[in-house]
Amino acid sequence: MSTIEMNRGLAVGGIGNVVANLISMLSAWNDARVTRRELSRLSDRELDDIGLCRGDIQAVARSF
Repeated sequence: MSTIEMNRGLAVGGIGNVVANLISMLSAWNDARVTRRELSRLSDRELDDIGLCRGDIQAVARSF
């Protein structure tokens, strides 16, 4: 009986880890989306002031 309980506990933890990983991935995707959107709204001059160009936006967003 204890073997069944241990396996059930691992299965529940496994599903919890999957859900936690999914939430983490969605959060990272949303952070990158927001970063891309905000940087895209800046003018070329404003981007230059912070040391970026339009081609850098995608790479910067992926790094967050």
